[in-house]
Amino acid sequence: MVLLRGLLIFVGLVSVLLGVIGIFLPLLPTVPFILLALFCFARSSEKLHQWLIKHPWFTVSISDWQQHRGIRQKIKKRAMVVSACSFIISIILAPILWVKAMLLVLMFLLMFFMWQIPTLPD
Repeated sequence: MVLLRGLLIFVGLVSVLLGVIGIFLPLLPTVPFILLALFCFARSSEKLHQWLIKHPWFTVSISDWQQHRGIRQKIKKRAMVVSACSFIISIILAPILWVKAMLLVLMFLLMFFMWQIPTLPD
């Protein structure tokens, strides 16, 4: 149990780090990493969970997800465009045909998944 708690805290902290980097780096989405961190902290550390919920950078997205299970239109649109662009660049740069095909399939799966998430008005 202690090992699982430590693993969840570690994954949560790495997710927060990636989410913060995603604020400044447009190719990395922020919201999914913060939601993963929230999930991990809820099961491992009440102190970190409360810190994340109350953090001014993430409060709006977290409360939107917790209350409405959705993402605001502006954030969702940006995430989809940036994800699609990064996949397209990766597909163009990939030297192997099967890797290009795999990236294309993954891009469509991600777009379908993101499309299914309820959209909230801005």
